[in-house]
Amino acid sequence: MAIIKLNYLSKALLRTVDVTVVLPTDTLDMDTMTYNQKKEYKTLYLLHGIFGDQNDWLYGTRIQRFASERGLCVVMPSGENMFYVDQENTHNLYSQFIGEELVEMTRAMFPLSHRKEDTFIAGLSMGGYGAIVNGLKYYNTFGFIAGLSSALMLDDWVDCKPPIIQGVDAKKYYESLFGGITKLKESDKDYYALVKKIPHDQLPKMYMCIGTDDLLLATNRKYRDFLLEEKVDLTYEEGPGNHEWDFWDRYILKILDWLPLNKKDEGLNSGHVSK
Repeated sequence: MAIIKLNYLSKALLRTVDVTVVLPTDTLDMDTMTYNQKKEYKTLYLLHGIFGDQNDWLYGTRIQRFASERGLCVVMPSGENMFYVDQENTHNLYSQFIGEELVEMTRAMFPLSHRKEDTFIAGLSMGGYGAIVNGLKYYNTFGFIAGLSSALMLDDWVDCKPPIIQGVDAKKYYESLFGGITKLKESDKDYYALVKKIPHDQLPKMYMCIGTDDLLLATNRKYRDFLLEEKVDLTYEEGPGNHEWDFWDRYILKILDWLPLNKKDEGLNSGHVSK
């Protein structure tokens, strides 16, 4: 599994951005002592949570090992603290960056499948929200969506409840993120409205998980109930744990087992993995 650090000029964000990619290219066939032949890899676009960056998943979980075992490419962008939504007033077009530009750029750089059924998006907390809204918004691109401990806080945002960042004016903070909280509902940032806008036979398959001690449990259950009412193909799991890496490390493995992936022969690889 090769680890690749990208730094390029983003047209959606009008600045250079950092992206970490893990690509299963350095495995040797022990019989022929040759590298794996070039192929089109299935791809997971994996989003971090608030206060994080493009390396969080790599350092916080065993995603490198899990992806290597399945021949999966994983693309991890930096979303800063912007919830992966477009902010037109400042040209911080994070939704466009995730759902269009990053997919196009990585497909041009690496041997990735262009098929919807081979293209996945997932994230934790803020990234769970980002994965859900962008997976639904770009439903022609992503065939599978997974949210871990997702920050499904639409009602809190509309009601201007205090944000996680202490000392920040709630109304100004949410308006800076979402471009006016009065316009939030029924917009492309509303994870309820997005589901209703998509033809049912084109909805991505969805997976949600959350710890039973997580403060976001109630809002995740509420969205679960909504998705089931809408007859969305949903896998939902709860398990012991809080808003923490131990939980996310366990459940990212469950997500990879849920995705249409096959384990491959390990062969000989660089071994830069902790087991």
